[in-house]
Amino acid sequence: MTDRPATGSITADQAPTEIVAATRRLASALEALESAVERRAEADRDEDELASRIQALGADRSRLADELDGALVRSRRLERTNREIAAKLDAAIGTIREVLDGAGLGEEQHAAEEAP
Repeated sequence: MTDRPATGSITADQAPTEIVAATRRLASALEALESAVERRAEADRDEDELASRIQALGADRSRLADELDGALVRSRRLERTNREIAAKLDAAIGTIREVLDGAGLGEEQHAAEEAP
């Protein structure tokens, strides 16, 4: 090394102090960079986790939509069957009333005959 000053106004006595200060700044910058990298990695993990959750929610939504469609089909089928049964019961009741009326056993006469 030479004893002459480096570029600028730093003397040989100031060089160790400047090196220590520069080393501290470098260490501080490296710590800041390391923290930024850790934050970025954590953000990436959070983003990946969020993407996984969104995908799972999409799959659940599709499954629930399919189940709902099936339930609606079954519900409509049950409603149709219920209407058919109600119509058949109404027809059967009508037929029974006609038979009773034809035999002379209307509701009033039938009730009077059963009374003590």
